[in-house]
Amino acid sequence: MASAVVAQRAQEPAEQAGAQAPEAVIDGFHLVLEALKLNGIDTIYALPGIPITDLTRMAQGEGLRVISFRHEQHAGNAAAAAGFLTRKPGICLTVSAPGFLNGLTALANATTNCFPMILISGSSEREVVDLQQGDYEEMDQLAIAKPLCKAAYRVLHAQDIGIGVARAVRSALSGRPGGVYLDLPAKLFAQTMDAEAGRRSLVKVVDPAPAQRPALEAVQRALDVLRSAKRPLVILGKGAAYAQADADIRALIEKTGMPYLPMSMAKGLLPDNHAQSAAAARSYVLQEADVVLLVGARLNWLLSHGKGKTWGGTPKQFVQIDISPTEMDSNVAIGAPLVGDVASCVQALLEGVDAKWAPPPAEWLRAIAERRDKNLAKMAATLAANPVPMNFHSALGVVRNIVRERPDIYLVNEGANTLDFARSIVDMYQPRKRLDVGTWGIMGIGMGFAVAAAVTTGKPVIAVEGDSAFGFSGMEIETICRYELPVCVVVFNNNGVYRGTDKNLGGGKDVAPTVFVKGARYDKMIEAFGGVGVHATTPAELEQGIRQALASGRPTLINAVIDENAGTESGRITSLNPAAAKK
Repeated sequence: MASAVVAQRAQEPAEQAGAQAPEAVIDGFHLVLEALKLNGIDTIYALPGIPITDLTRMAQGEGLRVISFRHEQHAGNAAAAAGFLTRKPGICLTVSAPGFLNGLTALANATTNCFPMILISGSSEREVVDLQQGDYEEMDQLAIAKPLCKAAYRVLHAQDIGIGVARAVRSALSGRPGGVYLDLPAKLFAQTMDAEAGRRSLVKVVDPAPAQRPALEAVQRALDVLRSAKRPLVILGKGAAYAQADADIRALIEKTGMPYLPMSMAKGLLPDNHAQSAAAARSYVLQEADVVLLVGARLNWLLSHGKGKTWGGTPKQFVQIDISPTEMDSNVAIGAPLVGDVASCVQALLEGVDAKWAPPPAEWLRAIAERRDKNLAKMAATLAANPVPMNFHSALGVVRNIVRERPDIYLVNEGANTLDFARSIVDMYQPRKRLDVGTWGIMGIGMGFAVAAAVTTGKPVIAVEGDSAFGFSGMEIETICRYELPVCVVVFNNNGVYRGTDKNLGGGKDVAPTVFVKGARYDKMIEAFGGVGVHATTPAELEQGIRQALASGRPTLINAVIDENAGTESGRITSLNPAAAKK
């Protein structure tokens, strides 16, 4: 194998082996790397340590890019985001036991969000683990990972590395994408085998995510239901964004004339200022629609499970596109299930929309437009205000304007109020440019997602972070500086979780659990690593800081001071917080 560093077996004495040349061998380290490269992997997100430190060094030597993090969870989040953006499994490499556990949160989150990712961890030897003899970082990692990911595999022999990697790649990408765990015990790396046999043992995965076309009768049923609609609505989920069937999705919506509602990571599939967007009339269309087409969206908590007050309490007919048949009827009856990949299903529907297709009734479109325009006017008035100190609206209005000018920018977003307000304020104009907390709604994805977006695309990234959310992954600003990534982190600093105004109910000297250090200067943190720090107290200062960051391409952190009274507890999911719901 030309690019591999191979050992040479000791040449047998001439009297035994004649004049034959030494036979080349390859070790487990290089078999793993060659297997990844064979399957199109060019980047590894990692945290070096026993027993995979040498693997990261050798990976660089083999031409792979290795992005080394300060915490495994953020390396895993980066791998997951890379998987979403590229439709190739993102690779996260960790040490054993505690390092593996740190990466496990990201693996489970990737599986929940349907992001293709492979967590590769070194581990202790099976014979010691199984007898519980107390090895260094002893843990049955495979057993722990299995319930939390799509698939889990362990490789014990060098000749099986090719198959192990191939199974992981295919599992991550096929059907509904997700997270896969690959366990590599320490002794595997030092194993050697004949180089030619090693080359033959590697597997290039062919067509790991084949098209799964829906049944013809299912397509006809869906078309019939859509034709019958008086108040149709299309909901686009992040599965629609992942599919990269952008042109067909747009054509389907525009040819049918149906209004659409994008979930947060589907924003930009069609520009948010598109005439058919119903985002600014979300509550109204969810309550009043009679037929709803779900494209890569699930009726989970983000859509109130398809029932209740959010949906107006009126019966709906659902047409759902999903690659997993078990997703159908998970909360409410799906009258017209379309089981298949998003691209194939949308294409099939599009072929059925002929010149005789009638647009939605004018009164439905007019009612949506009236509410949309009213809400947009109200939003414009709110954004035009310039309160002192800044609130979420005035600060996000700056981001909104900059993204409108630079639609190629990637926006990473997390927090409570910071997330909720940004979803409705900052319009997106291109697909897959918005990355946020997704289905689980967990905090801590910010810096990992930002690194992945910058590394994968080379484009500038603005990471809009609540101060609490930033705390989960803030140390990774050193990673951003080390690799000189074009990332501008904007921390919305209102001195605490939700707000900085809570009081200690016991009257003691400790601050309330939700309150942080008042007046913290997050901008000083990045200066310690050679990045640019900006302290912004007005929209003008915030705008100047972001524009300078974009122009320079230098790692930047802006401490955006927000009124500590701004925001609500739990953001827009107050109903899930019993104490906050009573306030």
